[in-house]
Amino acid sequence: MVVYCTLDGGSGVKRTQIQLDERTYEALRRQAFEKGRSISSLVRELLSHALGTRKSKRRPTMKDFSFIGAGRSRQGRLSPVSERHDEALEETFTEQSRR
Repeated sequence: MVVYCTLDGGSGVKRTQIQLDERTYEALRRQAFEKGRSISSLVRELLSHALGTRKSKRRPTMKDFSFIGAGRSRQGRLSPVSERHDEALEETFTEQSRR
């Protein structure tokens, strides 16, 4: 079985190809599925852990999520617009066509 690992080209990482026996591949595939991750992502993590090359991960803070709420808008009578977007569009187009 052949597994391709594609890594982000902008950060100085390389693309590689490895060959795995069927049993190892199935174990890897199963673990990736259970974790909801790609096989490539799991291979990168396992290799970096085994080789001691993991980047230190800091715990995210609220500063990392400054974009939350950036798109807030007045919902008006059609709240929540995320569920009633068709009605909101119709209302907007109707108002604009009257002008």
